[in-house]
Amino acid sequence: MSTPHIPVLLDTVLDLLKPVDGETYIDGTYGAGGYSRAILDAANCRVIGIDRDPIALSLGAEDAVRFSGRLKLEAGRFSQMDEIAAMPVQGVILDIGVSSMQLDDASRGFSFRFDGPLDMRMAPQGISAADVVNQADEKTLARIFAAYGEERHARAIAKRIVTQRTEAQFETTRDLADLLEAASPRRRPGDIHPATRVFQALRIAVNSELEELALGLEAAERVLEEGGRLVVVTFHSLEDRIVKRFLRDAAETPAGSRHQPDVAKAPARFVGLTKKARTPDATETAANPRARSAKLRAALRTGAPARGAGDAVWRLAHPVPLDLAEGAAR
Repeated sequence: MSTPHIPVLLDTVLDLLKPVDGETYIDGTYGAGGYSRAILDAANCRVIGIDRDPIALSLGAEDAVRFSGRLKLEAGRFSQMDEIAAMPVQGVILDIGVSSMQLDDASRGFSFRFDGPLDMRMAPQGISAADVVNQADEKTLARIFAAYGEERHARAIAKRIVTQRTEAQFETTRDLADLLEAASPRRRPGDIHPATRVFQALRIAVNSELEELALGLEAAERVLEEGGRLVVVTFHSLEDRIVKRFLRDAAETPAGSRHQPDVAKAPARFVGLTKKARTPDATETAANPRARSAKLRAALRTGAPARGAGDAVWRLAHPVPLDLAEGAAR
């Protein structure tokens, strides 16, 4: 890992999570373990660290020994946190997206900055980015680039990919990045790299990240006890929009309409701890440029019953369906 993963807004996370001796917290995106270590250092508590990336879990083994049984590492998705914990907890932290150690490992294929296999999977199974680029039809590719990357030239890029793959399959990050550079209009000073949005979109599609986030928020609602705290750090507008809408919906108590005036108000399931998203200050972004797009939202769980599993996931995430054969490990 050429660049260490620095936990973003760490002081704010600890201030909102408020670790207490004897309590149990879930770090649903364990990654490099920065939040878990800080929580365990702040109080004599327990942390359940969840990650679908086996490399992250193997790197965390040393932390598990250091904290003498207070850190339990679990393989899985954070959308399964209520099943993994199997008991109510007092806090949940989610750091959404890809970690620095994944971005900086060329063999994982997350970044166009390195030439490596076009993979992008956070877990070793499932379809890869190469599978999507080489197998998805033009319409599906365009939808992925537009919905998950907010790419303005999604249709033109998809058409060019489909044309080029008839001559040679896309195998590496360089194969795709070169096409995207050739297909993009001339960049002006300050413009992002032309591969940025497409790589983001493919990563989100391959890992079902938006659906996972929506399901994870619902799982956090089920596993948090009354008074438990949810803290979520996101890194782009698609993620933040889901968190914002979820917490707004969980806090609303709509009254009956004029057609059904006797319908009781639904009790709020969360109460906001942040009136608006918290963001890093200039000092933090200078020290850690990857923090500049981060937004943090937090809320307190009430005693209201949790909503049924999956009730709102499609409304929150709107995933683009993928019907591809699972690729071999790359």
